[in-house]
Amino acid sequence: MLILASASPRRAELLHQLQVPFRQISVNLDESVKPAEEPMDYVVRLARAKAEAGWRQAGHVDPVLGSDTAVVCQNRILGKPVDKSDFQRMFALLSGAHHQVMTAVALRSDRGLQHRLVVTDVSFKVLSQAETDWYWQTGEPADKAGGYGIQGLAGRFVTRIQGSYSAVVGLPLYETAELLKEQNLL
Repeated sequence: MLILASASPRRAELLHQLQVPFRQISVNLDESVKPAEEPMDYVVRLARAKAEAGWRQAGHVDPVLGSDTAVVCQNRILGKPVDKSDFQRMFALLSGAHHQVMTAVALRSDRGLQHRLVVTDVSFKVLSQAETDWYWQTGEPADKAGGYGIQGLAGRFVTRIQGSYSAVVGLPLYETAELLKEQNLL
């Protein structure tokens, strides 16, 4: 049975769409960005590390899927906001601007470790201070990369998306399906 090395309910919901049986486990990793690490390298490193950690934790038996998502604006990774002022700083960058959401997915099995990287371009409308304050008060931004969830209330701020919607949510379905097919898991 496939293992999803993530506690994310959003990733689990997306993986259910592929109709592959799986179970979830949580892995603990240091998710700090390394000095001079490029955003693409960062998300690939973390997705691969999550898959490897899950593989070890599960006893090297079942294949393990790991994934990581980063919101990148002006080549800066916007993590989960630590407080309201951090969130306001992020939303000032995102307001009226174009940014990228980078999601990597990795599959670890006895056949090795493979990954895919998806980069999606997202544009936000110009946000008023009232909209930013309202969104913070909803509580939704607190545990989201870049301080927003496209599948939730922040969807109203998105003026354009070019690429994979599911990757912005947290798991690129097409690329995940391709990885699973390559290992006869789908």
